[in-house]
Amino acid sequence: MSGNKFTDTFRHKGLRKKLTETVRQKGISDENVLRAMEAVPRHWFFDSGFLEFAYEDKAFPIAAGQTISQPFTVAFQTQLLQVKKGDKILEVGTGSGYQASILYQMGAKVFSVERQRALYSKAKEMLPAAGYLIKTFFGDGYKGLPAFAPFDKIIVTAGAPYIPDALKEQLKPGGILVIPVDDDDYQIMTSVKRNADGSFETMQHGRFRFVPLLGDKAHD
Repeated sequence: MSGNKFTDTFRHKGLRKKLTETVRQKGISDENVLRAMEAVPRHWFFDSGFLEFAYEDKAFPIAAGQTISQPFTVAFQTQLLQVKKGDKILEVGTGSGYQASILYQMGAKVFSVERQRALYSKAKEMLPAAGYLIKTFFGDGYKGLPAFAPFDKIIVTAGAPYIPDALKEQLKPGGILVIPVDDDDYQIMTSVKRNADGSFETMQHGRFRFVPLLGDKAHD
């Protein structure tokens, strides 16, 4: 990797190690998730003027009224996915590309769809330049990516008013969907497992706060 954008200094690595330790202390126990979080330079996903915020365990605003999720939230969702090397994963809501890069770092084949054109364009250029070979698509995440289905895992990175049937149907038997579902001011982190007989099992995992998942009627 070349150019100033993709420098990763000893200081960055030290801050990342500290951040990973913070996330571990908050209850993340999947070592594969923690290793990926320590490996992926989160500051690459920030504009240069805001680099000092990259290794805080906080969400941060990016373009188009969206955010780069809090590292703990990224780790929590990823842990629920139970990622295995070689998993084919659909991400709904590319955003900055950070979550997709964590999944890629864990050995997944990642397909990511983004509704905001500005974010899609930026991620499409930035991710391969950073060495993350993620297939990015511009489109409505509620519909998933039927042409590439089925998926081992699906992750939604924005608050949804309901669990879209299209996403459930694009899961393989044994597959897992992780999605924050709206509940007043918060979202309930929800996981849906598709059983071998085609039925679905739903579990709730506490309250989080996300920006809304936009559908067809949203503006670019």
